[in-house]
Amino acid sequence: MTHRYDVLETPLGALAVVVDDDARLRHVGFLSDNAPYGKHVALDPQWKREKGRHGAALLAYFAGELTTLEALPVELEGTAFELKVWRALRTIQCGTTWSYGQLAAAIGQPKASRAVGLANGRNPVALVVPCHRVIGANGALTGYGGGVHRKAWLLAHEGARPLLSFPGAGA
Repeated sequence: MTHRYDVLETPLGALAVVVDDDARLRHVGFLSDNAPYGKHVALDPQWKREKGRHGAALLAYFAGELTTLEALPVELEGTAFELKVWRALRTIQCGTTWSYGQLAAAIGQPKASRAVGLANGRNPVALVVPCHRVIGANGALTGYGGGVHRKAWLLAHEGARPLLSFPGAGA
């Protein structure tokens, strides 16, 4: 299978977008100073750079059309557990946040919040599989592969309110 990629200029910096032959997103990640194409995107020199049809939807998201990412096709490869977590991430509505515990409960494994956090961190399709919408139980913006500053910007862009209470918190 051949992969193609594009690099989009966004308000948060360059964003690498990798698709397969069927135009399904395989990787989306911010370029960083530490790694040439972010934590999750390592470009193969054999891949061709070309404008993809999903670039317009991603740029529209940054321009304020927040629902443009919901229907984009993705092809995820991971363990059965990771796939379950990543599918659940796509159900988190724009403008809302979940805690790792809520995400664990959503997949039927309420005691697996640490494992959920690890799977969340391995998400290869940032933004479209919105791992940035998961925060700490206390409302803290815990890690994000693209940098916590980007996570804060994305949540503010989406109008997300900090998580103040959640099931089981006693609040």
